[in-house]
Amino acid sequence: MTLEIEPPGTRPPTPPAPQAAPPDLRLTGPGVRLAQVKEEFVAWVKTLMSAAVYAVLIVTFGFQVARVEGQSMAPTLEDQDRLIVNKLVYRIGEPRRGDIVMLYYPLNPDKSFVKRVIAEEGDTVRIVDGRVYVNDIPLKDDYVPSEFRSHDDWGPQVIPEGYYFVMGDHRNNSSDSRHWGMVPKRYIIGKVQLRWWPVPTARVF
Repeated sequence: MTLEIEPPGTRPPTPPAPQAAPPDLRLTGPGVRLAQVKEEFVAWVKTLMSAAVYAVLIVTFGFQVARVEGQSMAPTLEDQDRLIVNKLVYRIGEPRRGDIVMLYYPLNPDKSFVKRVIAEEGDTVRIVDGRVYVNDIPLKDDYVPSEFRSHDDWGPQVIPEGYYFVMGDHRNNSSDSRHWGMVPKRYIIGKVQLRWWPVPTARVF
């Protein structure tokens, strides 16, 4: 084995040791913390105000939350059911037979009811022993149980232009167009779109 000795001055210089990076400078103290809390509070207030504005716009122009009071629409809707009413749908369209609607009570517009549209303008309605006929055709109303049917007579009468004939599904326990007449379209607030409470019976209409 041969041992080689390097002559003086031939060894490469030793590289300098790496310098430690300067510490990260961060501002700390009560004043900085207070500024952070203030910024977070302002952001929270902005979010809350935006949500409130959106809620007002939705309720005013699009949808409304409503609660059923009474049994006039049973069994389709029960007392204390919570509903979402679509107020926009009738601004771009017309109520149709079978729609469940929220409306102002024609004899006292401070009150509102939920009923089902039975006939539209131009239709002829008559009721014989509780059986409803629209344009001389028996109304298909399988949603009304036999024990909820009435035995009254009404009409015949033609629905005037711009008006609707409405009834409750609980025929023998409902105050409706048989008693207080037709409903003008301007009194129809919107279409019942959803029952969201109670949750087990939630459904879209």
